[in-house]
Amino acid sequence: MNRLLGGYSPIVNRPPLRWPNGARLALWIVPNIEHYPFAPLHGAMNPYPRMPHPDVYAYGLRDYGNRVGFWRMLEVLDRHQVKGTLSLNIACYENYPEVRAACEARGYDVMSHGIFNTDHMFDMSSTQQRDYIADCQARFRAAAGRDFTGWFSPANTGTPETVRLAADAGLSYTSDLFHDDQPTLVADGRIVSLPYSMDLNDGWNFRSSMEAADFVRATLDQFECLYAEGGRVMCLPLHPYVLGQPHRIAHLDRLLEQILAREGVWQATGAEIADWFRRQPAAAVEVHP
Repeated sequence: MNRLLGGYSPIVNRPPLRWPNGARLALWIVPNIEHYPFAPLHGAMNPYPRMPHPDVYAYGLRDYGNRVGFWRMLEVLDRHQVKGTLSLNIACYENYPEVRAACEARGYDVMSHGIFNTDHMFDMSSTQQRDYIADCQARFRAAAGRDFTGWFSPANTGTPETVRLAADAGLSYTSDLFHDDQPTLVADGRIVSLPYSMDLNDGWNFRSSMEAADFVRATLDQFECLYAEGGRVMCLPLHPYVLGQPHRIAHLDRLLEQILAREGVWQATGAEIADWFRRQPAAAVEVHP
């Protein structure tokens, strides 16, 4: 793994990153548009906590996100003119054409989150992973008429091999590694690793009895720290079935209002951050061993 990451590089020893127009922080907003099958096949992880399957309650909660929560969240993102990067299960575009049309009309950047969120990369051989990524590319191209730009393994099940295979597939960035607050060049410099956040992931936090007001407080605390340090990426992952609930959506609205009102915030897509990072002088992006 250490070779994959290019060696240990303490952030305090790196040249400072300077975002476009002197911004202090790159804000990366990632709506997770996910699809869970009604009766998933069993793999290394059980996507639904209750047995036997089908777990109607767990499925219905996630289905609510695509039926209702997505549209409520979309209204808030539009209000704040957010340039989103979808973490997209390709099956959503295939099964929910209205969701696909809404996202494509807004020109959202897309990183593939696999086909279903119950697919597990660590269950697959190298050849199976390569074929799976290629299948995602072909199915997204058929559904959207364009290519996605990044890769984030479904259910956070990526392996070091997955990152290399995403680079082989010509993708610009990956979110399978959670090791830094800045972009880094990985897999021999062939792909950019962007800092996806699990600590600010509503899909994880709300399972641990955190509620919306506490989530907003934690998110603002993280924003203030990263903003003060400068040259960092702040990823804000959002799930329509979580923050799209009627008792939580106003908290998301207020959160975006406070963060986007601050001067020096570059609200960018994953593709924009990765492309900008690659264009920096070599000294600024070198991974120091």
